Amino acid sequence: MKAKVYFASFRAGRKESWLNKLERLFYRAGLEHAFAPGDLVAIKVHFGERGNLGYVRPQFAARVVQLVKKHGGKPFLTDANTLYVGSRSNAVDHLQTAIENGFDYAVVGAPLVIADGLNGKDYLNVTVNLKHFREVKIASAAYHADALIAITHFKGHEATGFGGTLKNIGMGLGSRSGKQMMHSDLLPKVDPEKCTACARCTRWCPTGAIRVAEDHAVIDERLCQGCGECTVTCPSEAIAINWKTKPDVIQEKIVEYTVGVLQNKEGKYGFVSFLTDVSPDCDCWGWNDAPIVRNIGMLASRDPVALDQACLDLVNREAALAGSRLEGCAAGTDKFRALYPRIDCERQLAYAEEVGLGTRAYELIEAD
Repeated sequence: MKAKVYFASFRAGRKESWLNKLERLFYRAGLEHAFAPGDLVAIKVHFGERGNLGYVRPQFAARVVQLVKKHGGKPFLTDANTLYVGSRSNAVDHLQTAIENGFDYAVVGAPLVIADGLNGKDYLNVTVNLKHFREVKIASAAYHADALIAITHFKGHEATGFGGTLKNIGMGLGSRSGKQMMHSDLLPKVDPEKCTACARCTRWCPTGAIRVAEDHAVIDERLCQGCGECTVTCPSEAIAINWKTKPDVIQEKIVEYTVGVLQNKEGKYGFVSFLTDVSPDCDCWGWNDAPIVRNIGMLASRDPVALDQACLDLVNREAALAGSRLEGCAAGTDKFRALYPRIDCERQLAYAEEVGLGTRAYELIEAD
């Protein structure tokens, strides 16, 4: 059976704005049924890295907030801290960046909650028993919320080909150490030159694999499970972030984290995606390149797999914009394979369908 995905273009006029189109999409997709009166509703957004302007505008989030409140929900905007050290790796910097980018209460009408807490340690181990993980580390505020609505900026990504709803939820709502586990298949190593022997890593190692010998920490690889806690705990970056993994593997791991995020929210989630400023790279950089295709529209669905598939198809249907990184790339060609030839970006969709997150078969319904 095909999933329903609703689409509205960015053509507008005096009688209807983009915000009103978003409201119609909200109702056509039945997102008001994703939560009950009194529910704490997590609205997952990307607050934008400092210097990157590709994120979805806060006014769109504000309209979703209004609609959730109208139906009795208690919304809050949320995201989890980043693995890399940028402007969002802890809650203080993250909230400051969000406010600078326009996600202030006065604009969005809802509180901002960093889902994994001050420094990424507020998470739950959620059992999934899948191919790569038995347990996944899900940011606590997202897991404890009664319902979830994800607002996603669809774009390219250097590790997964494209980043859509699955990545926004799976990678986005994993804890910092969970993000390290998704990004790497290798065990952590200590750089003795950077290590100050502060022993902070020993307090967070769940298997007791780390000890301080002489003037630096030492990791026993026989005990290490590669959880990433030491990497995100080290104040001197002596246990470096490891980005080494295969494209198919990281996509599958992201899907498994998505399973963890949605596990306790059966029927209580919905998704909106924006095909605006479709940049070739992730929004986590401190800059954004020129869009590769025109602003196409916005989509909504209760099925995250169908939504990502529809977004992918709509982008690939377009001709690349002159002056973009893909200038000359014809309509109908795979834009993300052109950007990242070694990555089969559809592995995330195939695996998500395999584990029961949704279906790639969809009916695109015009909502204009």
